[in-house]
Amino acid sequence: MEYTAIFDDFLSDFIDPKKRIFVGYLGLSLIIAYVWLVAVRRSTLKTAHAQIFNRKVFFSKSARVDYKLFFINRAFSLLVSPLLITQIAIATFIFYALHRQNIVHSGQFSDANKTFVVALFSLSMFIADDFTKYFLHRWMHRWPMLWAFHKVHHSAETMTPITVYRVHPAEGILYGLRSAVAQGIVISTFIFAFGNIVDLYTIVGVNILVFFFHMAGSNLRHSHISIGYWKFLEHVFISPAQHQLHHSVADEHHDKNFGAALAIWDWLFGSLHLSEAEKDITYGLGLTESGPKTIVDMYIKPFQDISKILILNIRKVRKLLFLSSSEKPFEARFGPKL
Repeated sequence: MEYTAIFDDFLSDFIDPKKRIFVGYLGLSLIIAYVWLVAVRRSTLKTAHAQIFNRKVFFSKSARVDYKLFFINRAFSLLVSPLLITQIAIATFIFYALHRQNIVHSGQFSDANKTFVVALFSLSMFIADDFTKYFLHRWMHRWPMLWAFHKVHHSAETMTPITVYRVHPAEGILYGLRSAVAQGIVISTFIFAFGNIVDLYTIVGVNILVFFFHMAGSNLRHSHISIGYWKFLEHVFISPAQHQLHHSVADEHHDKNFGAALAIWDWLFGSLHLSEAEKDITYGLGLTESGPKTIVDMYIKPFQDISKILILNIRKVRKLLFLSSSEKPFEARFGPKL
């Protein structure tokens, strides 16, 4: 019985509608892939089937690493998650902090239309979550010490829906804290302003907007099925093809399409790249980037890279201080001349 419970914990993401790899979302992504290849790409059903279930992708060395990391990271998550700060803790702290200001009092808008409040709350939760995902993802690429962790994800040379779990545990912790802070701020602010009429529009317990994002084929983002949207739509929503470009080693795709669901942030902050039809993409880190080679490397190498960065920066500071002091007058450095 105990072994069954452990097994259920490891595979719970497949039966939890709050998780991207919920079997319902995977099944719908499969249908979308078939429709795209047959109706849009004019492939035969047999050809589409062969392309979707490409053994070279799902049984590649990179994919096999993904599957192993999935189970290892699930074990780590089950151990660490109870120790992390929660959105409720943050929301409670902010809720009581809001009582210290005198601009808006608690429950000031509690007589607002409930339908409007629930819709606004659902939208605010979705936007806050997506906006903070964009910036943390962007920082993961721009800050060398964060990139040391994030390049574990980008070391994938083939992509399947399980590639979303190809992350270093430290990155998982950062994204968990990001979610707790973003959602905690929204929850506390709405409850403070609107009182007990705050609620969330949900389907199977999931924010309705997140539900539709997953229903629209979010699993195809990490896949070999390149589905692009109309150009005007790709300025608003990130298509699977756009996220696949994000994983490309090509220079023109470098640091593009950081968005999770919305492309608006990439559009506003200059990192948007529209999808490219009929173009082969090479995934991974490329020849110029040193990435993890083994499962052990996935967990250890980021810390080795960070230690090298710290040592290099310490040397730069020492060199800067030495040069700065050497430019001072002789008397200031060695005393008066004899």
